[in-house]
Amino acid sequence: MPLLLNTSSALLLSRSLASSFSSPTPRLYLPSSFPHPPLRFPHLRVSPSFRFQASAAAAAIMGDAPDAGMDAVQRRLMFEDECILVDESDNAVGHESKYNCHLWENILTGKMLHRAFSVFLFNTKYELLLQQRSATKVTFPLVWTNTCCSHPLYRESELIPENHLGVRNAAQRKLLDELGIPAEDVPVDQFTPLGRMLYKAPSDGKWGEHELDYLLFIVRDVNVHPNPDEVADAKYVNRDQLKELLQKADGGEVKLSPWFRLVVENFLFKWWDHVEKGNLKEVIDMETIHKL
Repeated sequence: MPLLLNTSSALLLSRSLASSFSSPTPRLYLPSSFPHPPLRFPHLRVSPSFRFQASAAAAAIMGDAPDAGMDAVQRRLMFEDECILVDESDNAVGHESKYNCHLWENILTGKMLHRAFSVFLFNTKYELLLQQRSATKVTFPLVWTNTCCSHPLYRESELIPENHLGVRNAAQRKLLDELGIPAEDVPVDQFTPLGRMLYKAPSDGKWGEHELDYLLFIVRDVNVHPNPDEVADAKYVNRDQLKELLQKADGGEVKLSPWFRLVVENFLFKWWDHVEKGNLKEVIDMETIHKL
């Protein structure tokens, strides 16, 4: 049986390789670095993703890490989380690390479109919960956005296509991770998928997004305990308060995420009417993929 290595194994292997050879400038020796044929491991299968992780791990140990200033929590998520690659019809076509999916140079190849979700959580006063992303986020730090924005991962529970259950499972997981909202406060059957949109947006020149985004609405009173690694601030807003925030964003006082801005400009206030009337199901359209 082929041997598959995870990130921890990558770290151990890279340490072993790095300490086994001497050089004026310590570096990781991969097969292409050897002047003679490298050692062969007939039962070892190494993926391109693993090679990248091994290189990054060794570089970090030897003080020459790419993105050396990246927050440790965000680095772990970038290398460990595997996003679901899709085509423009939302068919799963593979998977890739979160790191590789968000490098702008990779996005420009057209091969990093991945599945995402955006949760819009309202309380029973029909106020929308917003979050400000933490300063340590790799993409779009400190921007204000909707309740929770993330990715279903390449795992069985989040690949389930029936009733979009995989995406709803991922939304429940991330609401706990980011905002400390317990699963019992947001049952998966209470999420209403309203639509999907496809968009591309740069962050800072190095990073960006290219996502096929599921828009999930839910009305629940919840307990919120933000995780500071993910969230700098959180607050409920009514319609007027959201309009004030939009004006501040237009004036450069605050920043909004590009996906949140797209939803606000194209859908949100119309859908908000249906939230208040209790007939949200009337506007469900999961057949169309809006290219924005």
